[in-house]
Amino acid sequence: MTELQAWVAAAEAAADVAGAVIRPFFRASLDATQKEDRSPVTIADRTAEQAMRAVLAERFPGHGILGEEFGLDRPEAALRWVLDPIDGTRAFITGRPVFGTLVALLRDGVPVLGVIDQPITGERWVGVLGESTRFRGPFGGRPGCRPCPALAQAELSCTSPAMLDAEETPRWQRLAGAVRRVSWGGDCYAYGLLALGQLDLVAESEMKPWDWAALVPVVEGAGGRVTDWDGEPLRAGSGPRVLAVGDRSLLPKAIALLAVPRR
Repeated sequence: MTELQAWVAAAEAAADVAGAVIRPFFRASLDATQKEDRSPVTIADRTAEQAMRAVLAERFPGHGILGEEFGLDRPEAALRWVLDPIDGTRAFITGRPVFGTLVALLRDGVPVLGVIDQPITGERWVGVLGESTRFRGPFGGRPGCRPCPALAQAELSCTSPAMLDAEETPRWQRLAGAVRRVSWGGDCYAYGLLALGQLDLVAESEMKPWDWAALVPVVEGAGGRVTDWDGEPLRAGSGPRVLAVGDRSLLPKAIALLAVPRR
């Protein structure tokens, strides 16, 4: 097994163990508490992340691990796992299977591996830098972003208008006004759909590293691009604004509409 194969196997094992933790809690009576940033968290989030950390630490004790719930271990490590046990906790606690478990590996701050796993539907996307994205799931779909060079024909998605502040909202609305249709909701699942050619654009804010790190290899391995709103590649320290496009020719058009207006 090559080093890369070992990384992918570990990432999938971490997603597997997270799913085993999460599934018994889905649509069960579950209390959610509110964190300092006002986002909800449950025992499923915390227990799943602990299980993922245990899998990765056992296989790669020298790697760093950054998770949404328990912070950063070994910050000096060049290789760092980035984990979000339940991306879309609001969807999870309201019984909607459009959340996901995210596992990413950064090398010197650059995303080189990403997994999006939906533990209820059984769908999984695996992206590796320089390779084509792999997907499996029971509902059909093939990995590959669809051609869509015209914004007027594009499907745009965003998890919630609440993630856009007063300065970002008019910029986002300019983009929304140029596309065919806008849909709300989805969290990481929307990026998986973009990688299957079901959506064309996702533009969001309030994104932390654990929200976007796994998405980059998945979307780009399907032929798309993921950047910030200025078109800069996402690296450690990037954020909070994320733009994903399926057809790469949409990127400059979307960036122009999301730009801060000149005075």
